[in-house]
Amino acid sequence: MSTAVSPTTTGQQPRAAEGVEVGKFVGRWRIERTIGQGTYGKVRLAVDPVTAEKVAVKVIDKSQVQSSKQIARLQREIRFLRLLHHPHIVKVYDVNETEQFIHIIMEYAPGGELFDYIVAHKRVKEREARSFFRQVLSAVDYCHKNAVIHRDLKPENLLLDESKTIKIIDFGFGNNFTVEGLLDTFCGSPFYAAPEMIMGKKYEGPEVDMWSLGVILFALLCGHLPFDDDNMKELYRKIATGTYTCPDYLMTNARHLIRRLIHVHPKERATLEEVLAHPWVN
Repeated sequence: MSTAVSPTTTGQQPRAAEGVEVGKFVGRWRIERTIGQGTYGKVRLAVDPVTAEKVAVKVIDKSQVQSSKQIARLQREIRFLRLLHHPHIVKVYDVNETEQFIHIIMEYAPGGELFDYIVAHKRVKEREARSFFRQVLSAVDYCHKNAVIHRDLKPENLLLDESKTIKIIDFGFGNNFTVEGLLDTFCGSPFYAAPEMIMGKKYEGPEVDMWSLGVILFALLCGHLPFDDDNMKELYRKIATGTYTCPDYLMTNARHLIRRLIHVHPKERATLEEVLAHPWVN
């Protein structure tokens, strides 16, 4: 894995200590409490003792990354986070690799996940939902213009900083796309996945992100998901047929935008250009 190597200031620590022990250093950063759990390890808060600046450190245990698919996913995530520079995409400051661990040092978003924010507020007021949604649109537009799709857009992957600014994280399922080329990987959460994805059909790329944006908008305004079922077969049927119900309190413009995004036919689904010009967004 081609990641930058910079020695930790603590020297050779035992395996557990190097990965997770409070008070140990990764570069200039002192490791503090756990703030999240990733696929391959914990996300820790870390502080620069001199400046008091805070960062999030994704601690990846190499023993948990064994298959070629896992290695490729991790490499892709690091590559995209280093390449993409946008106010609403989490910044990566450094990648530190030791014999047993990879530490991805990232911007810290103390507001936590948008998912938890929605749950805490039951649903988000329309004005604030519009602000959040515009920020996500801006970042996704930037990605698509750079031929990158995220493929795992969901409120759990949208963090809030101290001023409630959105930061998109987790590009592990991200990929490059071309207009001529088709992809066929099913990835991400089924609750946010487009019908063509769950049905194993080929897709260009941007249109699957557009579907996810529709589900996110629905979740923001309604406080629950449009497609939900304990039975996975029934969940897939609802997604494939686009069967969902909008609450009565939703404004007409918001309903229209959700209907344009959660459209089962990818060729007829709203494009980013259409959404950016939509009356509800503006």
